Amino acid sequence: MKVFVAGATGALGRHLVPMLVEKGHDVVGMTRTESKRELLASMGAQPVVADALDPEAVGRVVSEAEPEVIVHQLTAIPGAFNPRRLERDFALTNRLRTDGTDHLLSAGRAAGIRRFVAQSYFGGYARTGGAVKSEEDPLDPTPPAATRTTVEAITYLERAITAADWMEGVVLRYGGFYGPGTSFAVKPPGEMVEGIRKRKFPIVGDGGGTWSFIHIEDAATATLNAVERGPAGIYNVVDDEPTRVRDWLPEAARALGAKRPMRFPRWLGRLAAGEAGVVMMTELRGASNAKAKRELGWRLRYPSWRQGFEEGLG
Repeated sequence: MKVFVAGATGALGRHLVPMLVEKGHDVVGMTRTESKRELLASMGAQPVVADALDPEAVGRVVSEAEPEVIVHQLTAIPGAFNPRRLERDFALTNRLRTDGTDHLLSAGRAAGIRRFVAQSYFGGYARTGGAVKSEEDPLDPTPPAATRTTVEAITYLERAITAADWMEGVVLRYGGFYGPGTSFAVKPPGEMVEGIRKRKFPIVGDGGGTWSFIHIEDAATATLNAVERGPAGIYNVVDDEPTRVRDWLPEAARALGAKRPMRFPRWLGRLAAGEAGVVMMTELRGASNAKAKRELGWRLRYPSWRQGFEEGLG
């Protein structure tokens, strides 16, 4: 198929594009940076340069590409962000999830695409009930103030794509990325790895927040499968083992040869990281991958973060 990948040089795009090419797809990769043309060409894609927030530029490159499928991987998440300043640090990513989504959908409709696959995030589920959520569970109606705009942007993206009845819209709620090219990578060391090594990531309160991880290669494989098959809809793309902060953070430190993480009471965590940071450490809900495995025929190379941490972080 002819596949148009927006955000083709991002952490996931750098794994996905070569996979698509290897499967025989004709890939057009969009970047906003002229200097990344050579990188895209080296991965086997036809490079195009456009600002995702410029509707005319997006319309032009999509029209010229004439794709059957668009993959939306546009983000601008900083490697190191301040939980107290998420509105600032995620401002551009939120625009890419709202305005950028609109521009790609409009261009895709004009080009006659049949399928649209987009990146979302697992961490928006309501903080009530069980620790592990399925795609049928509601999103958080009252997120912390610092994350409200981000949750609204994710909700906008998901609704826009799943409501478009003129094509097959697929939303992938990825877990926390780790592995090459992410902030949770060893070579070169990402910001999260450096933070754990320097004991900047404490266990806050009871450390009861449940996180879902996904190795970047497994995330790319799920995305490849979503391009090729499966019903329209929303899928959690996470590993088999949602786990509490108090369990995974010491294991990550051990795998990195670092000291055990410190422990902070909630009040001190709130001073250091704000309410959003405390919620992530104590109240976050994980996600089930049963639907993605069943409907997309997806198989993981790293079924558990434990295996991935040992092989990728040790």
